[in-house]
Amino acid sequence: MKLLINSILLFILLFFPLYSCQNPSSAIEQVSSENVVIVNSYPHDTSAFTQGLIFHEGSIYESTGLYKKSTLRKVNLNTGKVEQIHKLPDHYFGEGITLLNGKIYQLTWRSKTGLIYDAGSFEEVGKFKYPFDGWGITNNGKELIISNGSPFIYFYDPATFKQTRKIKVTDKGEQVNLINELEYIDGKIYANIWRSNKIISIDPMNGKVLKWYDLSVLHKHFDGNTRIDVLNGIAFDIQTGRIFVTGKLWPKLFEIKLN
Repeated sequence: MKLLINSILLFILLFFPLYSCQNPSSAIEQVSSENVVIVNSYPHDTSAFTQGLIFHEGSIYESTGLYKKSTLRKVNLNTGKVEQIHKLPDHYFGEGITLLNGKIYQLTWRSKTGLIYDAGSFEEVGKFKYPFDGWGITNNGKELIISNGSPFIYFYDPATFKQTRKIKVTDKGEQVNLINELEYIDGKIYANIWRSNKIISIDPMNGKVLKWYDLSVLHKHFDGNTRIDVLNGIAFDIQTGRIFVTGKLWPKLFEIKLN
């Protein structure tokens, strides 16, 4: 009986962690899917518990989570096959990733530790600290931009790893909670809202929500027997303007257009 209880508690921790008790926000808007257009879809590893997603030089780079299963991986966009992989130590729960100046920065969930890799070799070249749980990370070419599941987004100097400023995400004066995976696109921060099918665009100067997007339309491409978790992961191809999204354990990665 004790073993059964421990197993149940472990399942709850992994799939319904403590931060799930938070209310996503009463500011979440009821928007239609009309401003989301599916352009293409690609295979995605259904065992990948996607936490971070970026696009670089024709390939998808992905961070996956769960203790003892977290990875950093390079993925062939067209086939979904993993071409390069680095397994994290068992005590790390992988979270968001971003690439800046030839280095990949990967957050971990509750360890308050970020890992730094050479983008080509995946060799670990350093670590950095932050005083909260790590969720999503992106960059604006100069600063690392980090979320922690709260309404706040934090800006860090990648040379010193000191916080330079923070913004509070609000919509019509009301805070928006559970800011998760991030991507910097054309001067705006795009963010997943955890436990929802919503993505928002955010003004990086004042934190105001500029637009809501409902990606529920993606679920029409899964049959009723498909085992999937939440929408999570935004990647941007800066060369062509393509946007890619996926979710935890999803069988597909989608190229979309946001109007």
